[in-house]
Amino acid sequence: MSELKIYDSLSRTLVEFSPRDPGKVGIYACGLTPQAPAHIGHMRGAVLFDVIRKWLRHLGFSVDFVQNFTDIDDKIIRRAQEEGTSPEEVARKYGQMYFDDLEALGVEPARWVYVTQNIPEIVAMIEKIIERGHAYAVDGDVYFRVSSLPQYGKLSRRKISEMQAGARIEVDERKEHPMDFALWKSAKPGEPSWDSPWGKGRPGWHIECSALSLNELGPNFDIHAGGVDLVFPHHENEIAQSEAYLGKEEFARIWMHWGAVRMAGDKMSKSVGNVLAVREAIAKYSAGAVRLLLLGTDYRSPIEYSDERMAEAQAGFNRIQTALARARQMFGSGSEAEIDSGYMERFAAAMNHDFNTAAATAVLYEVVRELNELMANGVENKGSRANSLIRTADEFTGLLGLSTEHKAMETDQTESRLMELLIGLRKELRQAKMFELADKIREDLKDIGIQLEDSVEGTTWRRS
Repeated sequence: MSELKIYDSLSRTLVEFSPRDPGKVGIYACGLTPQAPAHIGHMRGAVLFDVIRKWLRHLGFSVDFVQNFTDIDDKIIRRAQEEGTSPEEVARKYGQMYFDDLEALGVEPARWVYVTQNIPEIVAMIEKIIERGHAYAVDGDVYFRVSSLPQYGKLSRRKISEMQAGARIEVDERKEHPMDFALWKSAKPGEPSWDSPWGKGRPGWHIECSALSLNELGPNFDIHAGGVDLVFPHHENEIAQSEAYLGKEEFARIWMHWGAVRMAGDKMSKSVGNVLAVREAIAKYSAGAVRLLLLGTDYRSPIEYSDERMAEAQAGFNRIQTALARARQMFGSGSEAEIDSGYMERFAAAMNHDFNTAAATAVLYEVVRELNELMANGVENKGSRANSLIRTADEFTGLLGLSTEHKAMETDQTESRLMELLIGLRKELRQAKMFELADKIREDLKDIGIQLEDSVEGTTWRRS
């Protein structure tokens, strides 16, 4: 079997994977900032690393997969103000919706670590960065001094002199340099805050991931991952503050970045408005089809979402499921057969070449094609070969997460349409100020296990 190689975004080369600790893999992926229902784009990394974990375990590694749960953030605070609730309730509500979506897609949960539960660790990290001369406090805020690290910009290949303030970088005349970024933000009236040596406040966006990843996995952990949109400024700043804290260039061994999911030419984004909620896609198609869509393109390349591509993925998933169901009826389960070595070698070669799920999926389709040909030409004297193909297909669908029994959101189109009609009727009742009847619909649905979630973007539903 070929050796596992992974594309490292920092060196921009394909590197042979060698974990820090033999037999063990530590992975940190930037996780969730829950302030709206998750869309398809949010699930690309989740599904990718679900498959990556399965493959690493197949290779014999134990895997510790850590993700952050950002339960305090500017966007969460704004959403709480819009909905007339607390930041804690916003994080809880949308976080649970996200976890439900992951379950529906058959994604194994990460080991989630929460920002608000790690404030002392974050404060201690900031103190050490200041002590080393890489940060400074001003009026209760703390800023990282980018000019203190000559290597700043090495991930994005940018020079400080050429940089422009990017997303979530505030322009502040108190900064020594426009690109200096906040490690700690002083408290504003009405916002959640914690004690610190600089006064009450809360962590900046970037510092949380450095503190949580290093606290959970230790320095020089194996893989740090996130969407390509996080390369700058988030991951660039993570590297800077982590190396300043450690005193050496030993933060993460390999950086992985997945491409965006696009719709109508733009990155799928709530701010643009071109989003498709995960639960809507699962209800209209299936969890298996969503996974096939997300796995059918090299992870570093963008995916252009369309109904046509989603329908193709559904057709592919149906083809796999139908072929295996028919083959089991004709030949048996195949559970005692051996996996076809030729197909397995090609599947492994794809996965070991930077987790090429598109090529691996193509191998699965070839197995299904041969199985269909066997069934089309009769079953006599073909049981041994068929059972090997069934066993091989089962192995591949398992590794790709296509054989998981998905729960909760695996609904049919009739149920989805019925809920759309009920939500629409309730909206009309509320507009007509018939609030008692509208509330009765909510309570009756709650009694049968369906929870309506109201937000400024509309009403969604989930099974409670």
